[in-house]
Amino acid sequence: MRGSVKRALWAPVVLLVASTTLAACSSSSSTSASSSTSASSSTSASSSASSTGTSSAAAGLKTGLKVFVIPKNLGNPYFTTADSVQSGGALAALSELGESGTETSGTAATPASQIPAIQAAITKGANALIVSATDPSALCPTLQSAMAKGITVVTYDSDAPTCRDMFINQASTAEIGTSEVDVLAKQINSSGDIAIVSAAASATNQNAWLAYMKQGVKKYPNMHPASIVYGNDDPTTATQVTQGLLQHYPNLKGIISPTTVGILAAAQVLDTSKYRGKIALTGLGTPDSLKKFVADGTVQSFELWNPANLGYLAAYAAVNLASKKITNSAGQSFTAGKLGSFTVGADSTVLLGPPFVFTKANINQFNF
Repeated sequence: MRGSVKRALWAPVVLLVASTTLAACSSSSSTSASSSTSASSSTSASSSASSTGTSSAAAGLKTGLKVFVIPKNLGNPYFTTADSVQSGGALAALSELGESGTETSGTAATPASQIPAIQAAITKGANALIVSATDPSALCPTLQSAMAKGITVVTYDSDAPTCRDMFINQASTAEIGTSEVDVLAKQINSSGDIAIVSAAASATNQNAWLAYMKQGVKKYPNMHPASIVYGNDDPTTATQVTQGLLQHYPNLKGIISPTTVGILAAAQVLDTSKYRGKIALTGLGTPDSLKKFVADGTVQSFELWNPANLGYLAAYAAVNLASKKITNSAGQSFTAGKLGSFTVGADSTVLLGPPFVFTKANINQFNF
């Protein structure tokens, strides 16, 4: 039995959960574009900028650019932090720079929900798009159409490598994947069955991190990968697949959820006397959403970067590119306001910085 689990190497498994779980997973990729359009909404952060084409004497950047920030979905606290004026995210940066910034997307983290928002932004005369890609293959035709019209395309959080000008990466992909395995290993004494509650199976960032997790677990011969399940960045689905893991693997010792929606859903499932302190949970989460669970012992430690800084950096990169102040060639440098100077790396990628580990000792110092 153990040998078959190890050979599977975290292969996705059909869990013994309610049929509604399977329906939620399958329907997420088949949502109609028309229903997504009606569900999408937008918020704006405009300034008293001059018309497009006017340059800022101080920075040499154009002002009045129409920049659309298009997260995977609206209503997701992670992207609210990454994008909003209040948090100091992308829209705050665009306001600082004198641009017209609008956040828009659908309400589901699916291509069918996100693509209409991208198409609408193109129609509205966007100068730049800042996109967290739900599915690079599905989004590419629309993003390539935008680029053909001279629109700058910057991805953040989740990449679409063949159809953007630049990617703002929250942290080293290898470091995120391997460090999450290391954090969990420390909590379970490097022994026992473990599983992953991921976001969508098509998400570029998730799949890249999972690849490094699979490599990282090889350092721990007594840790046995059981399964990967997908919550699709939907609280209900993430809850159901976590419950399914607990039913299917009664000896489970730990869960990694590299998604803020997934780790919160898993924490809520594990926050009972039956599981608290017996099944370890780590992954990527926001401090505000997990403070309760760290305080009561459901979660010992987890990781993240500051999402607001990620959005802020993406906005500065987009405006610099759209202003032709920089190109996307490796070695180009630009200043991102309060965050300082950044240099474009290989594959036109800019790195925000390493992830931070949150514990009971430090979590109350952070509010996002």
